[in-house]
Amino acid sequence: MNGSKLIWGIVLIVVVAVPAVRDPAASFLQSAVMHSGVIDASSAADEKTEPFDFNFELRDLKGNPVDFKTFKGKVVFLNLWATWCGPCRSEMPSIQKLYEVSDQNKIAFVMLSLDENRLEGKVKKYVEDKQFSFPVYMQSGQLTSQLNVDVIPTTFVINKKGAIASKEIGMKNYNTAKFKKFMEKLIAE
Repeated sequence: MNGSKLIWGIVLIVVVAVPAVRDPAASFLQSAVMHSGVIDASSAADEKTEPFDFNFELRDLKGNPVDFKTFKGKVVFLNLWATWCGPCRSEMPSIQKLYEVSDQNKIAFVMLSLDENRLEGKVKKYVEDKQFSFPVYMQSGQLTSQLNVDVIPTTFVINKKGAIASKEIGMKNYNTAKFKKFMEKLIAE
């Protein structure tokens, strides 16, 4: 690892570990780390693929139930986040940019808020205030055990065959040429 990446890695650890993630200084540092290239999302599929369990329901921000099985046959970009999570908020603009240039007929974006259901109004306000246009969902009952993660943000990319092609833990930059090429390759499979 070169010196610059080591320094950015240390900055990343400090920024992510800052307890007051709503602090503007922390947000600024997280944004700087995002744009450094140190935490770009992987552009390679996991060697060991695991089938994804589609047997659960979500609900959209209008309250409509959504069976996750409706996403089968598409590439799925599934991001677990919460409004109180600073690193989640920092990576969302890169996800928005990826969403804007992606073919939504071939890639299903599922931005799954892990906020408590009673905070749905807060989730809606956050999404509206930031002018995010990607689809946002809330939990509806029990999620599959694969989504019981220790860290958020966590992002799963599921291929058209229903296997986990990639699992990214922590804040990442998804708006890169390499990641877009990775997604295009999954669409072509």
